[in-house]
This record gives sequence, C-alpha cells and structure tokens, in this order.
Amino acid sequence: MNTEKLTFKSLENNDIFKLINVTRKGIDYKTFNEFTVSYPLNISTWSKILNMSERTIQRYKREKKRLDSIHTEKLLLIMLLFNKGVSVFGSTSNFLTWINSKSIPLGGVKPIDLLDNSFGINMVKDELIKIEHGVLA
Repeated sequence: MNTEKLTFKSLENNDIFKLINVTRKGIDYKTFNEFTVSYPLNISTWSKILNMSERTIQRYKREKKRLDSIHTEKLLLIMLLFNKGVSVFGSTSNFLTWINSKSIPLGGVKPIDLLDNSFGINMVKDELIKIEHGVLA
C-alpha cells in the first residue's frame, strides 16, 4: 500500500486506497491550508462548503489538529474536483472564474454554491466532464 505523503496537487481518483486511508486518518491542517492558499476562497466560503463553523476551522489551525473523517472526505472530493477543474480550464484563475460564475446547465447557480454536499459536488464534476468533452448544451 502506498504510504507517501498526500499533497493535493498529486491527488488522483485512481488512488482509492490512499484516499480511504487519508479519510480514516484525517487531513492535517497544514495540507488543508496549502490547498486553501492555492484556491483562495474566503474562510466563510470554506466554512459553508465544509459545513463547519469558522471558529472550528480556526481551532483546527490553532491546535494543529487533523480534520475529522467526515470533513476530510468532503475536502478530498473538493480537492479532486478542483484538480479536475484546473485540468479542464487550463489554469487556476480560469477555473476560479468559472466556479464563481452562474451556470445555466447547473440551474443558473454558481458551481461554488453547490459544493456543500456530495450531490452538488457530483453535479459540478459531471459538468466539468461535459465541458472537457465539448458537450456544452
């Protein structure tokens, strides 16, 4: 089994056992912070996405704690989605522009507003796959 350190940029869907093990262990705050620096959304947005209060996020930082498995799993799904988005759009800035813009195929809402649950994450992922394959309608 692969036990190398997780970095969000190297994270791939095909590392299922690695994803399972990281979910069980929990992501450390340092990895979470590296991710949030690369995808600069405000703490309020991260709080909404992770269904976690801003105070709890700050406590994880202060106490250098690992995120629990529920939050780790959601964060891993978001990391995979963001990596896919950058791949599809060619740059972080292009992806961030798209994810923060209203999308007609997603019901006229911003993709970022759908990331607070797994159904929304899957909708956004499906839309990225359609864009990747040139299916725009």
